[in-house]
Amino acid sequence: MLFINILDKLLKKRGIDNQDELDSEEKAIFENWRKILSKEELTINDVKDFCKTQISIIESKWQDMTTEVNKKNELIPYHTVYKSIEKLLDAPRAEREQLEAQLNRLL
Repeated sequence: MLFINILDKLLKKRGIDNQDELDSEEKAIFENWRKILSKEELTINDVKDFCKTQISIIESKWQDMTTEVNKKNELIPYHTVYKSIEKLLDAPRAEREQLEAQLNRLL
């Protein structure tokens, strides 16, 4: 529960007394963090889900015409990192699928 206290402290530091003060996007991020941090151990799927959520948020900001171009550009490295983590976690499955396809061609 130490991590939950960290999230609460983060909100208070930003002048937010209650999670209800967050907009819908911020609530989704906060709930995702809370869900992940409340587990005793993270699974690979937890990390994948987190990365997918972050990628989705970044991509929605890129499509938002009200977001400044420099703000969009600042998100590129984060998007790259989350995509790289996602690719890394999916690599064993992708390699297995490639090998299975190659073996099936040999049959």
